[in-house]
Order: sequence, then structure tokens, then C-alpha cells
Amino acid sequence: MTQSPTDDRLIVAMDVPNAIAGLKLAEQLGDAVSFYKIGLGMLTGGGLALANELKQEHGKRIFLDMKLFDIGATVENAVRGLAQFDLDFLTVHGDPYVVKAAKEGAAGKDLKILAVTILTSLDRADLDGALIKPGDIKDLVQERAGRALSAGADGVIASPQEAALIRALPEAQDKLIVTPGVRPAGAALGDQKRVATPAQAIKDGVDHIVVGRPIWQAENPKTAALSIQQELRNP
Repeated sequence: MTQSPTDDRLIVAMDVPNAIAGLKLAEQLGDAVSFYKIGLGMLTGGGLALANELKQEHGKRIFLDMKLFDIGATVENAVRGLAQFDLDFLTVHGDPYVVKAAKEGAAGKDLKILAVTILTSLDRADLDGALIKPGDIKDLVQERAGRALSAGADGVIASPQEAALIRALPEAQDKLIVTPGVRPAGAALGDQKRVATPAQAIKDGVDHIVVGRPIWQAENPKTAALSIQQELRNP
């Protein structure tokens, strides 16, 4: 893989309250970061406007983390609307019918549809509470990933701890694996329960890592981002 001066394997999660705070963070990070994730939490705080500004005026890549889940027709219509914004990645739930509908909505656009397997904040007790079938989380993630990729997903979102299992799937050839739950050594885990370091994630076949709080809560966010970039280049 050819690396640009700014390694876009690092995606910084804009888990800040609104677009104003997001722009301030982007200014602090400058040319150290080329790829941003904007999630559901910022949707009412100007998230789509921020996505457009970062993409169109600053040349950044944008991962819109909406985790769409609804009946097929609604998902297709929602994705068709979002695809007009010329963004890069969009998440939907990994149910095959949702993935197929999302791909229909993104037809003709460069928007990559990424399927969510099992959220990295969940453990087996959480799945039991949600009436998810018994089984080891890693096995369930691998199975959901395979089904989502077979349904046409361009890639999957999964814990770095399951990345190697997913990368080994025949369906995963030439597909993207994007992982939240990545924490530099010594960083607080926050609400993530299934984590790995950036270097380990890359070794396990991950294409992009998503890092939020260890960067934007740092005393110097740009220095923190550059440190992770260095670890990615020298795993």
C-alpha cells in the first residue's frame, strides 16, 4: 500500500458536541489528519454541514457513521440522499437486507457502504440482554461479517480483536475492515470493551483505525495524532 504524507489509515472520530467544535479540532490537527468520522451524536449539531465543509473546502475524506437500520425502502432512500454529498464511507447495520438496500441507494456513487457487525462497546452479557443467539462474540462477528459482505457491503466495521478472523474469510478479499476500539498503549479504554493498539490492528489486517478521545482529549491533539501515524508506519 502506498502511503501519502498524511496516512489516511487513521480516521479521527469527531465525537465533539457540534460543528463549531469540530472545525476547531480540524484546525488544531491541520495536515496531520486527512480522514474524519462524523457520527450520529453530531447530526443535530451541524454534522452534515461540517462533513461538507471538511470535504469540499479542506479536501478531507469523510466517514459518516450513521449505522442506518430500517426497512429496505427507507434505507435505500436515506442512502440515496446522503450519497449526493460526495462522502467516502457510510455505515449501516450488517443485516443482509439492509446492506442490499444501502447498495441500491449508493448506486453510481463512490460512497462505500460499511456494515456494522456487533458494536465494540458490547460484550456477551449485553448480547444476552438483547436476545442475540448464544455463541462466542468473535464467531458471531465473523458470521455477520461474511453475510454482510456476501450481500454486497464494501467492508465491515469490527473490533480489532476480530479483524484477523474477518480478513481470513473468502468474502473479505479486497474488502475494507475499519475498526473503532483502537487505543494507543496506556490510553484509557472509555466505554470500549474489545480493544487493541494501532500497530496490532494493522498487523491483523485492518485497513483503517478510528480513534477519538485519545486524540481530541489530549493536551496537544496534533502531537497525539502524529504519534499514532508513526505507530501505523512502524508497527
